[in-house]
Amino acid sequence: MTSIAVENTAKNAADIAIIGGSGLYQMQALTNKRSIKVATPYGDPSDDIVLGELDGVTVAFLTRHCQGHRLSPSEVPYRANIYALKTLGVRYVISVSAVGSLQEALKPLDMVIPDQMIDMTKQRVSTFFGDGAVAHVSMADPLCSEVADILVRAYDNANIADGQCHAKATYVCIEGPQFSTRAESHWYRQMQADIIGMTNMPEAKLAREASIAYATLALVTDFDCWHPNEEAVSADYAIQNLMKNADNAQQVIKQAVALIASEQPNSIAHNALSQALVTPIAAMDEQTKTRLAALLP
Repeated sequence: MTSIAVENTAKNAADIAIIGGSGLYQMQALTNKRSIKVATPYGDPSDDIVLGELDGVTVAFLTRHCQGHRLSPSEVPYRANIYALKTLGVRYVISVSAVGSLQEALKPLDMVIPDQMIDMTKQRVSTFFGDGAVAHVSMADPLCSEVADILVRAYDNANIADGQCHAKATYVCIEGPQFSTRAESHWYRQMQADIIGMTNMPEAKLAREASIAYATLALVTDFDCWHPNEEAVSADYAIQNLMKNADNAQQVIKQAVALIASEQPNSIAHNALSQALVTPIAAMDEQTKTRLAALLP
């Protein structure tokens, strides 16, 4: 594939995007692929965006950690990633993420489609706003229920042999890159969190500010260190399980993309900013309006 710099034109537009996490650095079923560079006011995205087709549906694919997994969770340019996808016309994002389990019933090789999140990150900029424009989006339901429902149906359609699918779970996002202490792991369980990861915040917050319907396909790689009968998680162990589940995840995504393209579900996210913008656009200076151009209703 040749990488080219592009402007947002109809040729480079996609309704649906996939953000690939650890272990999912490409979609093997993509055809007619081309790699494009998208500049944003927030710097460069994690990597070039790959545009291609899944059974005739145009999708954008972005690897969160860059090819070669060179970006730690705290180094991912979340604002640039979401803004770049927004400039391509993306309205739906499927985020694929490796997670640890905080509950006995959620086992390695299972998939989880959460509906709630707890943000424990400390160092990441979590908004496009400030510096001349104020917006307060609702995060009461941080993940799009319509896309989450499609992911559940897509799992069923994919006839996955290994593991199970669990819906309506709570994802706690920690800063990383270290895994939790045992005390922290038990604390998260007391919060009634079900899975733990390092990347879905502020990604979900920024997607909501960008009026993008965002849902997560979480791949369970291990039991977090709370478990009395399992070894504490290590990167090697987690990645081994993740690679086992990567092919299954691609089958689910393929089914989900077809359903989203067919149904074009309405999401609360699609109108989130129109109800959240406090600063009138007319009151913003030109620099602010230019910076937020792709986001403003």
